[in-house]
Amino acid sequence: MNRGLFLLFFSFFHFFIVGAQTNVIDEVIWVVGDEAILKSDVESMRRDPSWSQIKGNPYCVIPERLAIQKLFLHQAALDSIEVTDAQVSNYVEERISDWVMTAGGKEKLEEYMAMPISQIREELQDRYKNEMMVERMREKLTEDVKVTPAEVRRHFRDLPEDSLPLIPTQVEVEILMLHPKIPQEEINRVKEELRGYAERITNGSSSFSTLAILNSEDRESAIRGGELDYVGRGQLDPAFANVAFSLTDPKKVSKVVESEYGYHIIQLIDKRGDKIKVRHILRKPVVAMADVDAALVRLDSIADDIRNEKFSFEDGATYISDDKDTKNNRGLMTNTKASEDGRPMQTSKFEMRELADVSSELARVVDEMEVGEISQAFKMTNRQTKTVCAIVKLKNRIASHRASITEDFQVLRSIVLNKKKQDVIAEWIRNKQKNTYVRIKEGWGDCDFEYPGWVTK
Repeated sequence: MNRGLFLLFFSFFHFFIVGAQTNVIDEVIWVVGDEAILKSDVESMRRDPSWSQIKGNPYCVIPERLAIQKLFLHQAALDSIEVTDAQVSNYVEERISDWVMTAGGKEKLEEYMAMPISQIREELQDRYKNEMMVERMREKLTEDVKVTPAEVRRHFRDLPEDSLPLIPTQVEVEILMLHPKIPQEEINRVKEELRGYAERITNGSSSFSTLAILNSEDRESAIRGGELDYVGRGQLDPAFANVAFSLTDPKKVSKVVESEYGYHIIQLIDKRGDKIKVRHILRKPVVAMADVDAALVRLDSIADDIRNEKFSFEDGATYISDDKDTKNNRGLMTNTKASEDGRPMQTSKFEMRELADVSSELARVVDEMEVGEISQAFKMTNRQTKTVCAIVKLKNRIASHRASITEDFQVLRSIVLNKKKQDVIAEWIRNKQKNTYVRIKEGWGDCDFEYPGWVTK
């Protein structure tokens, strides 16, 4: 089909469908390759709360962003780039939760978006799938981009000091953690609850998915009926992985298994090579306040012994702490970040916002401490969303400062690497513009586009 017939057909078809359903006339405003951008697409994006801080004319910025997206999606299809429905669903639910909180409730969000939550979710599914595909494509285009130390030094060598990035205040923290003792009766109650679910699934009176939605305390997977996406053994808790990878019959339910998150039952969905897809139900024993108080009293006693120099905080963390992530590091917390080249990078330094991501209670305590000080015992929620008790020692606080090559090389390297990647992407877009059919409807092209080459003059 030639371009003119394509445009005529698409415009008529979309007018017929949208006009018949809503009596609102839609129109094609851009065509990129064989892909159309509709006025309704732009209006939909304008309603998206994440666009509330948009800089520039949205009727210029949004169509261009959508046009760029079309270029990436076309290339992603050629390169067989994929994202799973589960990954998209996770992202959609996170965004909706954020929006509900920002809007002040579900009803206010529905009023702002002029549609029910179910329709918002449906519209976002395709949009975010496209956005995730674009991000995967960007990563592929820049996966071989590297920078050398010499490039980093050259980039920042002649910059005035006030042009260097400002490094926020960072802290190094040691932690000694105790898990409140949970009575065996409470553990038995949770196990019996899970065995009851397994029996109902086995005898057909309930489905695993329904019970997961209603009862699982892993809310991220519960909304999908307890489903986890395909994962390798190393991505799972070891005890959970041992049971999950031993399953062979999708009709059967596992025995109750204990992990660092709580107690589970698991059902196999599929195995694909060295990856597995399962669904699970998580239940956590309830921690009684009396047991929390007992752990806090013990920790305050330990803190007094450390202050009285009976032993060091580091020795206490090594031999007393229940936190397996830090006890072998003498209590020192580590911050794992994704570097610009995608590889995990570990450091002992945390910005306060990063510490708050670990635990808001922990960040509040540390924020008021002096270097070398040992805190009073406090209750917090750990990375596995369990209630635990802790004392901390502030090992170091690095005040906010302008970055320097000697002290902040990795930060500066990330800036240079990111710029180099952006340059690669920009050049790729400019080349694509030269070889892609683009048509912009009159009245929609009078813009100062980020990439001016959409229409050859």
